[in-house]
Amino acid sequence: MNMGRVHWLYLAPALLMLGLFLIYPTAETVRLSFYGPRSDVFVGFQNYVQAFTSQPMLIAFRNNLLWLVVFTLFTVGMGLLLAVLLDRVRYETVIKSVIFLPMAISYVAAGVIWRFVYTFRPAVAPQIGLLNAIVVALGGNPIGWLIERPWVNNLALIAVGVWVWTGFCMVILSAAYKGIPKEMLEAARIDGANEWQVFLHVTIPFLKSTLAVVTTTMIVFVLKVFDIVYVMTNGAYDTDVIANRMYNEMFYFYNYGLASAIAVILFLAIIPFLVINVRRFRAQEAVR
Repeated sequence: MNMGRVHWLYLAPALLMLGLFLIYPTAETVRLSFYGPRSDVFVGFQNYVQAFTSQPMLIAFRNNLLWLVVFTLFTVGMGLLLAVLLDRVRYETVIKSVIFLPMAISYVAAGVIWRFVYTFRPAVAPQIGLLNAIVVALGGNPIGWLIERPWVNNLALIAVGVWVWTGFCMVILSAAYKGIPKEMLEAARIDGANEWQVFLHVTIPFLKSTLAVVTTTMIVFVLKVFDIVYVMTNGAYDTDVIANRMYNEMFYFYNYGLASAIAVILFLAIIPFLVINVRRFRAQEAVR
């Protein structure tokens, strides 16, 4: 056997699985996006036009943008803050383990847990939801966190995502923070810099590459967020997001063409951030 072809023999099973479960479904999804609801009539770009103009999709795009800004800002920001502050705490490992713990449960479980936290009952009934129990105990009226206010309910859902992912950001940024030479930090303090100046002019520049990777990772996650929204509201009360809209179009309304178009749009939106991450990883490997 030609030795030049031997490596293809070993790669064949992996390539076959890749083609069967990744390349073929992707190509088929693109094809279906140009067909009608039952995939029997060619409609061209009509599904894409509908995806960018229909009211439900506009709401989903708006909510995804809100997730993109608020979720990314809070997860990365709080992760960085906790990484820096907990570096000097005596029981650092224990505290970080507690904060990271939500990553150990599924998003479905997180959604179920927080549905109980947000549970709403009329003012005359006993409150079994933690937040409303606190509100009532303080003399306020119970709030329908997931049903009454379009902006509040979206922020309530985002809070669940922040709760789950902040620990991940903290661990990654903490590892990078510990890599900062202590001599640099001490030299800055000796030169008269206060802690805020050390943070801005020494810590942030040193963590710049790691912050970029963590941020793009959070953006990729938030663009395809689905589980939390599906479990807690299923997109009701103006809380829909792109991935959940795609699921509903496919399995509730059987509009395969529009669902495929939404999937393609979501795929194209994620690609640039994946490319950025891959390039940064390669640049880091080249430096090493």
